Amino acid sequence: MSSAFFPVATLATSLAAAAIIFLLPEGAFRARTGLNLTAALLKIGLVAWMVRGLSQGHAYAVEFPVLEGLAFVLRADALGIMFAGLSSLLWLFTTIYAIGYLEDSPNRRRFFGFFSLCVASTLGISLAGNLFTFLIFYELLTLSTYPLVAHRGNPKALAAATLYLRFTLTAGLVLMIGMVALHALAGDIRFGQREILAEFGAEQRGTLIAIFWVLIAGLGVKAALVPLHGWLPRAMVAPAPVSALLHAVAVVKAGAFGIVRLVYDVYGAELSHSLGLLTGLAAVATVTILYGSLRALAQVELKPRLAFSTVSQVSYVVLGIGLFGPLGTIAALSHLLHQGLMKITLFFCAGNYAEELGIHRIDELDGAGRRMPLTSVAFTLGALGMIGVPPLVGFLSKWYLGTGAVQAGMPWVIAVLMVSSLLNAAYFLPILYRLWFRPGPDHGVGTWPAERHLGRLETSTWLLLPVVATALFSVLAGLFAGLPYTPLEWATRVANLEYLP
Repeated sequence: MSSAFFPVATLATSLAAAAIIFLLPEGAFRARTGLNLTAALLKIGLVAWMVRGLSQGHAYAVEFPVLEGLAFVLRADALGIMFAGLSSLLWLFTTIYAIGYLEDSPNRRRFFGFFSLCVASTLGISLAGNLFTFLIFYELLTLSTYPLVAHRGNPKALAAATLYLRFTLTAGLVLMIGMVALHALAGDIRFGQREILAEFGAEQRGTLIAIFWVLIAGLGVKAALVPLHGWLPRAMVAPAPVSALLHAVAVVKAGAFGIVRLVYDVYGAELSHSLGLLTGLAAVATVTILYGSLRALAQVELKPRLAFSTVSQVSYVVLGIGLFGPLGTIAALSHLLHQGLMKITLFFCAGNYAEELGIHRIDELDGAGRRMPLTSVAFTLGALGMIGVPPLVGFLSKWYLGTGAVQAGMPWVIAVLMVSSLLNAAYFLPILYRLWFRPGPDHGVGTWPAERHLGRLETSTWLLLPVVATALFSVLAGLFAGLPYTPLEWATRVANLEYLP
């Protein structure tokens, strides 16, 4: 098969699924479910094939000229395929979860149609070969996630979706301005051609710095960098599968991934360091990490607490980028994947508590560990991973951030990590205490807010299976971090490509 087949086919599976789903009748539950799962499995197979091929030195790329000096480029490289692998795997579990979560809901055709467009957008971002292609899919992601945030159709959901659209469309405009300025300076730069900008480093220093921060402003909205994060907590009115999508798979990760691309594949780590850009990124990340943790501590509802936790945790990726050296890069890239595994687990669990017991507030979780043990074990593993307890994946990210800070001569970062970990513990451990050590309705103390019995186990199998699977993956990724194709091992490959001659 030609090198163009796999990138195009990977996108086509989701685009074709979306088109067919929009044409299916609302009541075609089995056909829609089969189509969703088939497309998700095909994507995993195609991405896995490209992972194998890249390891053996094969290339996968295709491009189409759009204007003179500007092309639409799809290209699978080590960094892009890492993000595509995360998206494909977690999308399968999000699809299974969404099928169970929305089983009795209206407008499922609309939901799953835009759901498939959303995954196509995310994979397009992963496989984009230049900033122009990245921008196309970045904007498509905005438009395809808006109906998902607004899905419930009530005033609160519509207000949150409108706010989300204002933030992200403005961010897209800012990103386009930066892209046009960069194109005027250096032409159509393909990802990985960082030597082109390096030639301008001395004579265009001020211009390059200004363009960089314009691009960061455009990417920082989706990455939820303070003060550009305001849309994210409000978007928690969306259904649990959408919350998982926003935080662990698509939107927030797309912003963080874009910053990774900008530093490593457009400017290059050497040029970014020589221009003093990495120190600024580390400072922005530090503010975001501490602010997000403090705001999470103040939340009384579970999903908003998890939302502000995302604001904090995703900035570990940006902090790792700000540490000049391979260890910081390994920390940033591995955490991009590790945080996705942990956070999707936590949001799945929050959705299970809401669907099975009607729980939304943290003070309603008393005794839920005995009523829903598998969900609560998964939540516990996700929370402990976020705190950084070994051998869970969150510990690996923080370990490499700490050692990367020493390597980069920035020991103050270790203090930031210590304070952040203490704040993580302060807002997660009380939840775990309520789950496992406080008496609940099953001990004769009150009732659950709105208990239902959705399955023969603690809840519906559709809701339980993804929770158990993602929690298990986060444990295995920590225990077997040194094996081939794990997030840490693949992040090390990418770091070596960046820093080794």
